[in-house]
Amino acid sequence: MYKIGEALVGKDNEIAHVDLLIGDKEGYVGQAFAQGLVNLSKGHTPLLGVIRPNLPPKPHTLIIPKVTVEDMGDAGKIFGPAQSGVAKAVADAVEEGIIPEDKIDDWVIIASVFIHPEAKDYRKIYQYNYGATKLALRRAISDYPSLNKINYEKDRATHPIMGFKVPRLPRWNTPYLQIALDVGSSKTAEGIVKKLPPSDKIILEIGTPLIKAEGVKAVSKLREAAPNAFIIADLKTLDVGQVEVDLAFDETADAVVASGLAGTEMLREFIYEAHRLGIYAMVDTMNVPDPVKLLKSISEDSKEKYDASIPKAPKPPQMPDIMLLHRGISGESEKEVGAEWDRINEIKEFAKKKGKDLLVAVAGGIEAQNAREALDKGADIIVVGRYITQSKDVERSVRAFLYEMGAKASDIDLKREHIE
Repeated sequence: MYKIGEALVGKDNEIAHVDLLIGDKEGYVGQAFAQGLVNLSKGHTPLLGVIRPNLPPKPHTLIIPKVTVEDMGDAGKIFGPAQSGVAKAVADAVEEGIIPEDKIDDWVIIASVFIHPEAKDYRKIYQYNYGATKLALRRAISDYPSLNKINYEKDRATHPIMGFKVPRLPRWNTPYLQIALDVGSSKTAEGIVKKLPPSDKIILEIGTPLIKAEGVKAVSKLREAAPNAFIIADLKTLDVGQVEVDLAFDETADAVVASGLAGTEMLREFIYEAHRLGIYAMVDTMNVPDPVKLLKSISEDSKEKYDASIPKAPKPPQMPDIMLLHRGISGESEKEVGAEWDRINEIKEFAKKKGKDLLVAVAGGIEAQNAREALDKGADIIVVGRYITQSKDVERSVRAFLYEMGAKASDIDLKREHIE
């Protein structure tokens, strides 16, 4: 038996981060414990936890410094307050019943401990490492986190050291407002973005005109102005799908768009590459007579089976992440707004049969007054261009859509931030 625990506690340079293993002496953890105790390495010498000299806790605990110990000043921190804090946490965990008393001679613990080179306050080093070890032990014994916890938090979480957010489009946060920046320059796009109210319901689209004017580098330019935004590169790819996905990915795009008029194999290649790189694949159905038939053609088995051993073999059936029901600007007089929205649920039902919780976006002639109809018919993403980008009051126009979506124009993710 062995279990894994992790905890981050504290702040400033004295912050404590503890990773630990706890398990049987006769098992994998016991073997690693023994190897660690006899295999010393410069700057990362393992040490036994002791509450005070000559008083180790039980289970016996091996402490491994994560950060290289450069001098006696660094050694004093790890061999002093950190060593004692970890050991005291282990002893208290036994007294409090976190660790069963009948296992203290059968189990051992390996704790990997972070001490910042600039940490100075010994009391905080002790306090934070004590708290982090106790929390990591509790989590290890309880098999924290549960799968439900991971699924609930993974798209809400932001790593504090990264300094930026990596947004996704989780189902629980639908609907979204996708703002199509079909403008001629990054400067114009940045000016529009600066006027947007903060909201994690907003998606930014680098429109095809902007990509044609400046290339996919328009994505990274906008990223500088909106580092935490979900950014879509509307490539409308018709050929060389892998190449275009790679180009957009390298410029930090979160999603890419292919034209549904492309061939089946190209669309499969496009989606395959997007998924390989971990970004969203959207298929735009502008001028596609039957979007459901298109989805079936790229997601169902073909006569030519996929064989990964064959170079440049056709890709296996693929399901996009987003289907865009799109009425083009040039055809607005020919097709009534919302005529295709009745097919939203048909698309979703087919995707569910294939095991995919696909999002459906709608675009073309959408204004605040008809957005509600699209949402009622099942749309997950409302794509709006001119109504917002050419508005005299961009912020007010966006708020009107957010109101129809039932969302407040504020960064609601702040209310979801989970501190432990």
